Amino acid sequence: MTQTLEAVARILHQQNSFVLTTHVNPDGDGLGSEVALAEWLASRGKQVTILNHSATPDFYLFLDPKKRIRKFSEAADAQSLASSEVIIVLDTNHTDRLRSMESRVLASSAIKICIDHHLDPQPFAQHYIIDDEATSTGEIVYRLLLQLDAQGISPLIAQALYCAIMTDTGSFRFPRVDAETHRIVAHLIECGADPVQIYHRVYEQWSAGRIQLLGDALASLKTEYGGRLAHITITQENLKQTGTNEVDTDNFTIYPMNVAGVVAGIFFLELNDGVKISFRSKGEIPINELAKMFGGNGHKNAAGARLRNCTLAEIRNQVLQTAKQFVS
Repeated sequence: MTQTLEAVARILHQQNSFVLTTHVNPDGDGLGSEVALAEWLASRGKQVTILNHSATPDFYLFLDPKKRIRKFSEAADAQSLASSEVIIVLDTNHTDRLRSMESRVLASSAIKICIDHHLDPQPFAQHYIIDDEATSTGEIVYRLLLQLDAQGISPLIAQALYCAIMTDTGSFRFPRVDAETHRIVAHLIECGADPVQIYHRVYEQWSAGRIQLLGDALASLKTEYGGRLAHITITQENLKQTGTNEVDTDNFTIYPMNVAGVVAGIFFLELNDGVKISFRSKGEIPINELAKMFGGNGHKNAAGARLRNCTLAEIRNQVLQTAKQFVS
């Protein structure tokens, strides 16, 4: 890892044009990591473009006051990917999660760097900075920036990284949070991050439709296997009736886990062409192994899968039946 960090540091110092990207339906970790790294590069006179398959959710727009993030357009942005010297993929290590950008990223002759905290990377980049013990990609970017320039964390960078770490740790309550995590966020606060405002912008600016959607999710709550497994479901009809979309289900996975006695929680989201599943667990239950059985992956206690050309009813039944071996 030390050699990789040194190699990446040289690239960031020596090269001039960069494209940054993250996964489909970006979250606070992916977006915060992009903005922080882009801001540092731009402050060094580099040409930086942030391109994502998905638009930025409204409640994360505050992270990007300089409006660097663009939704990828084949017509407008293909040349940027082709001519860039460096492409940095953040918070995912599988190019299929780049969706419309995947083929252009793979075809580009640019140096490719992957910065992530998930397991089992796909072999597409020349350099990988991957730490599956890190709380977030934001934490990894923080350590990289400290190595590049210990004094280079501006208030905007601090805000972006604080948001990245806050959202991916469930507001600092997931198992990997330790004293070092709090030392990192304390430093980010000293550098200008405002924890009250960041929490407010992310978690206290929901639309009425999103609140109603959460009500639908909670109304669907069911428990299985003696109350050890809880699950909730959102259908396309729920989304239609509340005027919401997939992005509005962000963070719904926490609610099944709040039921007393539950050791594993599952959130099912019906898509137009399939089903998205989010898995959570407590303690030693390797819920990522359950996700793998349905084409997904993730961390030991937090994982996901996205299945296409299937129905919600059939997949939900299969997942719940298979889950029994993990919670019994």
